[in-house]
Amino acid sequence: MSEQCPNCLSRRIGKNNYGKKTAGVVGASAGTYGGYAAATAGAQAGAALGIVAGPVGATVGGIGGAVIGALLGGATGASAGVILGDVLDDRVLDNLRCLDCGYSFSTDPDSRDDIR
Repeated sequence: MSEQCPNCLSRRIGKNNYGKKTAGVVGASAGTYGGYAAATAGAQAGAALGIVAGPVGATVGGIGGAVIGALLGGATGASAGVILGDVLDDRVLDNLRCLDCGYSFSTDPDSRDDIR
């Protein structure tokens, strides 16, 4: 079903996605921090294992573990944030915007075609 602007009845509708964008950034930031914090323990273990290869191996093992942990945490946090933001956009925020008159509105959740 195509959305229609309740103000001017235009069918040229865009999405704002403010919730998805904001929650994605917050989730990525929190995930990166959490991943880095958790990875420091892994980095210490990597450094201990890298000691076998000498001081350079210990440094590379420690830094590599921290970087990989931060990247994985950031990606996981961003994914979770985008999912949460998508729900906020659909259920709470006026996510739709008329491209003709600029009016922002949301769809009525009761009018959607739900699979029952």
